[in-house]
Amino acid sequence: MAAAATTTATTTAAAVTKNGLLKIHRHRHSLRCSWQKTRSQHSIPHPSPPPPPAAAKSIGNQLQQTRWCSRFPHSTSQKTARVISSSIPHSPNSGVIGWYLSMIKHRPIATKSITSALIYTAADLSSQTITGGNSNSDSTSFGYDLVRTLRMAGYGMLIIGPSLHYWFNFVSRVFPKRDLFSTFTKMALGQMVYGPTVTALFFSLNAALQGESGSEIIGRLKRDLVPTLKSGVMYWPVCDFVTFRFVPVHLQPLVSNSFSYLWTVYLTYMASLSKVSTS
Repeated sequence: MAAAATTTATTTAAAVTKNGLLKIHRHRHSLRCSWQKTRSQHSIPHPSPPPPPAAAKSIGNQLQQTRWCSRFPHSTSQKTARVISSSIPHSPNSGVIGWYLSMIKHRPIATKSITSALIYTAADLSSQTITGGNSNSDSTSFGYDLVRTLRMAGYGMLIIGPSLHYWFNFVSRVFPKRDLFSTFTKMALGQMVYGPTVTALFFSLNAALQGESGSEIIGRLKRDLVPTLKSGVMYWPVCDFVTFRFVPVHLQPLVSNSFSYLWTVYLTYMASLSKVSTS
């Protein structure tokens, strides 16, 4: 009996010990799992690789649209802000040149017209400075005829700017290459078609705005048009060769306007000559 009791006690003790060890093992395993979970939640994530260029551009556009939406909280929808944001030209370059190229791309006619107006204004003021100004009733105390300058600026904005835009686009569509044959053909068309047309229109409009009659305008054209065209033949071929041969189409009006500064000084001087007497 004593031996059986001892065996039973030993078995019971072993079972208790085994259960205790299992509980301790399970408790340790639970603590270990809980610690690993806590560490994973509070650990610093590894930096993700940068997005590809297309994705980065898309993210930038979304951020830009978000900024515009925040500036228009009372708009009817986010689409309104997107439309306003997309209508503003963005220049890939910085500075005045980048801004001007962006305006040439998004507002070509308006930009070229304003450029022509500024060049004609500067050219007429230079012409009046060289010739000593005008001493008529419209002159200022410094001898500048500002009404004449305003006429020149209006002609540059309303006639020269838009016409140069369409003319260069037209000849570039008809002769898209920049080889010597295409270049000389464009130059010949400019001397035979565009140049005489805008010069005759310039003299006629300027005389009409000064109150000259039809016969006086015709007399002015007979006196001044041919000498002006002869002077243009000596000046414009070199300028046109550089423009058509080496300059992109969208910048050709700007280069032509730059060359036309000296020409306009001469042209405004010719236009300021006294009217022809018809008596």
